[in-house]
Amino acid sequence: MDQKIIRWGIIGCGDVTERKSGPAYQKTEGFELHAVMRRDAEKAADYAKRHGVPKYYSDADALINDPEVDAVYIATPPDTHKIYALKVAEAGKPCCIEKPMAPTYAECVAICNAFESKGLPLFVAYYRRSLPRFLQIKNWIAAGEIGTVRHISWHLGRTPSPKDISGEYNWRTDARIAAGGYFDDLASHGLDLFIYLFGNVKEVSGSSLNQQGLYTAKDAVAASWLHDSGVTGTGSWNFGLSERADSVIIYGSKGTIAFAVFDEVPVVLTNDSGRQEVIIEHPENIQLYHVRNMREHLLGNAVHPSTGLTGAHTTFMLDKILGTLK
Repeated sequence: MDQKIIRWGIIGCGDVTERKSGPAYQKTEGFELHAVMRRDAEKAADYAKRHGVPKYYSDADALINDPEVDAVYIATPPDTHKIYALKVAEAGKPCCIEKPMAPTYAECVAICNAFESKGLPLFVAYYRRSLPRFLQIKNWIAAGEIGTVRHISWHLGRTPSPKDISGEYNWRTDARIAAGGYFDDLASHGLDLFIYLFGNVKEVSGSSLNQQGLYTAKDAVAASWLHDSGVTGTGSWNFGLSERADSVIIYGSKGTIAFAVFDEVPVVLTNDSGRQEVIIEHPENIQLYHVRNMREHLLGNAVHPSTGLTGAHTTFMLDKILGTLK
């Protein structure tokens, strides 16, 4: 991929691509957003017009096999990730897949094998691995600011949304597409970040159920795990609470680091030197650094922190917590 411009196509130009990701491909030097696809041709055309994209399709196969598309970003719901990814691999093109990588670990393994067999780069859009806010945490840990890391805990709580209460269809809470519901969609971000900070997990277990009965997916989850590095972890995620919560604490032998995975709050370091609060803003298009790192990887200048293998391990963890992988 040493050509001057790498032309990307997006399959599934929905809400996530409007601001979070799509513009990041246009703002990255050496990348061009060349084509988009959505099953609704009118919506695909509207997206292309508003974002200045040269081509649009209503057929994914047409985009994947377009000779003017060099790489493909899959931004559809998770239940179609494997279908499209295998087609991209067959077409011989690099790929980035939205998170979670696929609904099951087995599907992730199949995707990884397809790209590995072709020698093709595969990325997963766990962009927190590339964001300066979370790299600050990684740097503090590496510098020994809290000594030896012992434990990490995370509590994420959300109130039911109007859509949840109304019963309006939402693929994120449809157990046929995402058995873990919002857990799959949201908790995957934090768990992937913890794997990045402390290494793969070798033991993990959890409990999950549907407490509210508002939809078919799970809405209450609790888990504990052990990283290869010896760091223990616990987490709880509930989507039927009276108020929002997003609290992570990393406990070390000499201090703590507190932060939120989603909420815009300072990162707080507390140790023998006192308390330090750091505010690090995210870029306007939150996947910008993730996309830039893909460019560096494709040029051979660096290894991207979020690959198919790391994304698959995160889904392994999700499956173990939900009890769908024994």
